[in-house]
Amino acid sequence: RFFAPEIAERIRAAQREIRAGQGQAREAAILVTDLRGFTKLSTALAPDQVMALLVEYQHRLVPIIQRHGGAVDKFLGDGILATFGCAVPSDTYAADALRAALEIQAAADNWAAAREAAGRTPLAIGVAVTSGRVIFGAIGDDSRLEFTVIGDVVNLAAKLDKHSKVERVRALTTADAYDRALAQGLRTARPLERRPARRVEGVAEPVDLAVIA
Repeated sequence: RFFAPEIAERIRAAQREIRAGQGQAREAAILVTDLRGFTKLSTALAPDQVMALLVEYQHRLVPIIQRHGGAVDKFLGDGILATFGCAVPSDTYAADALRAALEIQAAADNWAAAREAAGRTPLAIGVAVTSGRVIFGAIGDDSRLEFTVIGDVVNLAAKLDKHSKVERVRALTTADAYDRALAQGLRTARPLERRPARRVEGVAEPVDLAVIA
């Protein structure tokens, strides 16, 4: 329960001691989510209400991520960092991540409607998806180890999550990740809107984007 199932199995299956600094390169997809308006809302809630809200949010999203082959790397307050194709290599990592992102947005709409009907503040969920080469492995020291994923595409996912507010959308992906997903079998009701050559804060070169929602 304290590890993604794929990570737990990796630890169980290890035939030697896992040490910090062991890593592998992967072609993978990264999915980042955040709960829009959470920081402001949390100041008006009691501590147990804040935690209950986070649990409800995570309870809705984690099964979607896992159903599409993703692994939760970590919870970051109201954010979730998930990987596709890291702990378990996959030939459909980008398509799986985009499918998860689309289902998350559908679930977010249903959740917002349910909260509004109950007289509570509706909340939106932001999502960003990137893909490319990452390094997956163990970091830490002898007293505390953690499996994690690092690389430019991880950093870009976090930046895109923030940039979606600039684009006035809820969910973004890169055109490269979208094209990879299409090549891997992704099919959508209609093509995603493309927004080429967008300036993303913290990124030197313009980025071609596609709007998920």
